[in-house]
Amino acid sequence: MMGFRVFAVFGLCLLLAVTIVCDPAHAQDREVPYWASLRYDEVRMRVGPSEEYPIEWVYRRKGLPVKVVRVREGWRFVEDPEGAQGWIARSQLDPERGALVTGEGLADLRAEPAAASTLRWRAEPGVVGKLKGCRDSWCELDIGGRTGWIARERLWGEEDLPGDE
Repeated sequence: MMGFRVFAVFGLCLLLAVTIVCDPAHAQDREVPYWASLRYDEVRMRVGPSEEYPIEWVYRRKGLPVKVVRVREGWRFVEDPEGAQGWIARSQLDPERGALVTGEGLADLRAEPAAASTLRWRAEPGVVGKLKGCRDSWCELDIGGRTGWIARERLWGEEDLPGDE
């Protein structure tokens, strides 16, 4: 009977360890600052790190990149593209990196990371996409399944940060 108890306790500990390691929310437990993006169509930013604090902003922009600058338990202190800062629950953030097209006028997305490369299409400032990676002064961006290379200077969220993998 004693052997069964030891086995049961060992099994329970193993299950708990696997649950903690495999939890995708723990993927966001890394060195700050790092990039994340909004997981849902509606995300609330609060003035403090709990639901007890008032809501300062309501974002309605799934995929919008944010810079995580501080961590406190299940909350992340973030900065948005306009410089607003506040607390967002970790569960509301996606660790997948996004980027926001910035600047004036349409931004060219090219077939290769070079200005002389074939123009695939253009994106307006304010468009968000998934950042696939950057090389030198170019970044590959996926906007709704269409990919192309865009000048790094036309993006917010492209900067390499210490916590990025």
